[in-house]
Amino acid sequence: MKKILAIAGGILGIIIIGIIMISVRETDVEVTKERTKVGFILNGTIDDHSWGQSHYEGMELCADSLNLEVYYRENVPADESCKEYIQELIDEGCEIIICNSFGFGEYALEMAKEHREIYFFHATGVEESVNLATYFGRIYQMRYLSGIVAGLQTKTDEIGYVAAYPIPEVNRGINAFTLGVRAVNPDAFVYVEWTQSWTGDAEAEAATEKLLDSHNIDVVTIHTDTNRTLEIAEERGVWCIGYNMDNYELYPNTFLTAPIFEWENFYEPHILECLQGKFAGKHYWDGAETGIVSLAPLSRNVEPGIQKEVEAANQKFLSGTFDVFYGPITDADGNVRVREMECMTDAEMLNAFNWYVEGVVTNVE
Repeated sequence: MKKILAIAGGILGIIIIGIIMISVRETDVEVTKERTKVGFILNGTIDDHSWGQSHYEGMELCADSLNLEVYYRENVPADESCKEYIQELIDEGCEIIICNSFGFGEYALEMAKEHREIYFFHATGVEESVNLATYFGRIYQMRYLSGIVAGLQTKTDEIGYVAAYPIPEVNRGINAFTLGVRAVNPDAFVYVEWTQSWTGDAEAEAATEKLLDSHNIDVVTIHTDTNRTLEIAEERGVWCIGYNMDNYELYPNTFLTAPIFEWENFYEPHILECLQGKFAGKHYWDGAETGIVSLAPLSRNVEPGIQKEVEAANQKFLSGTFDVFYGPITDADGNVRVREMECMTDAEMLNAFNWYVEGVVTNVE
């Protein structure tokens, strides 16, 4: 009798779950029946093979599935004029506004306060409000993996890193990458040169040439939204690790891999929440387990055996047994910053990264 009751209970549970799932699907269909306008503010372009295009491609996938009409504004400056672009999109009927660069933060916050009826999302932002959510992926995890690739690929033990600004987001990436490098090659150093620009090709070129001319660098990576560094690496025969997108086809002779974003895995569920009236004005920082961040497939240029090392490290991320900033961690001046058996908090990683780990060489104190 107990066996029959157990089976009956199991069947009933399956039926209930099925009814709930059907109900959810019907609700999703109902809220996407009407076309929704979304405004997207970009600091670059939708075809830059980098940060801008990664957002564009992710959003276009969502547009199809959620019945969205997306209005893009490209090359928007991070100044007061940003608010004019946002207002223009609101005037055109956009109910959701997305800003994809750190520099848009204060203007997105101001406009969100003026337009409580609009849902706002700000990528890489740090300040939320009732109708403004900030979001990013834990790309530092993939930076760490790409550091393992660089540390095992280098023959000179001198690795270059072209970076935009010395802000916590960028410093976090530099440190994660270097910890990956040093985990497999403690003799290697990572040399950083700054562009003071996200999208400037000329600035990236100058920084890259300076690095390559000043050091015996045989692997270079980037934290910019321009791929000029990768172009120079291809021209000069230097191994390169990209960012934002898999650009192996553009640089087939030197490209190794890249930490990349798949933004549809963030946009689809959270825009659906907006349509359902379930928006939450909070900070989202999702890791490898969500699919938002990943490492591009290792190219044929990568030395044999490296794939195995990367897979083993990634498995630790996916299992939740490891994260990059677990101690002990020593800074570039020899001070212990994170003790053994301790780890950095999200708040520290997001807002207080003004130092560099052992192995980083940069001109920023």
